[in-house]
Amino acid sequence: MTVVLILGSGPNVIESRHWPRDLFDTIVTINNAWAVRPDWDVLIHPEDFPTERRPVDVDTSQTIITAREFVPAQNAFGGFVYAGGTMAFTAGYWALHALRPDVVAFMGCDMVYATGPQTHFYGKGEADPLRPDISLRSLEAKSARFEAFSAEQGCAVVNLSSDPSRLTFPRATPEAVADTTPRSPVADRVSEALAAEEAAGYFVESGRYWEEEDRFDPAVIDRIDALWLRAFS
Repeated sequence: MTVVLILGSGPNVIESRHWPRDLFDTIVTINNAWAVRPDWDVLIHPEDFPTERRPVDVDTSQTIITAREFVPAQNAFGGFVYAGGTMAFTAGYWALHALRPDVVAFMGCDMVYATGPQTHFYGKGEADPLRPDISLRSLEAKSARFEAFSAEQGCAVVNLSSDPSRLTFPRATPEAVADTTPRSPVADRVSEALAAEEAAGYFVESGRYWEEEDRFDPAVIDRIDALWLRAFS
């Protein structure tokens, strides 16, 4: 049983600092989340992640993943427009592609932002998924899509947070994560959603989908998202 833990920057991610390391085979951190615990294995960040926020001391056992690695990985699952252009989903698809886990567990990736000074574990930050973006019109749909692709690989997906969340994954505790099994989506609904994606043709090989935004119809994306939202109904 191979378990991957993905840590985002939500305020509750600090709960993971004291989780036993032996519960997880690989710890993948997103952007600033490398600072949550020193025993991370992978840091994944976009090309515009500020240099001053990157770790200075990187152990030989630790790996940094950038667009050169994660763009082809996410392209293998249909690309950013359909899969979602937020780093939580990018980290998940990279893990599916590169690590072939049995379970992917998310923490600090709820993408629900309270007003006030504490939006992230490190204080005030920009709420990346709330920006106007063609790939983020329904985080719930992107969540269901990721779980469907994971299930196809025999991989379960869980959310270790107990807070309100935009993720639609089942909840779990760190101690029980290795005992989880994948939920099965409705096959016909997955096929229908994939056919709609194929018909739209909104694939950008470079991953820089925002440079071609004029050719994407939000109504088409919304129809595709609606199909993914039905995948586990």
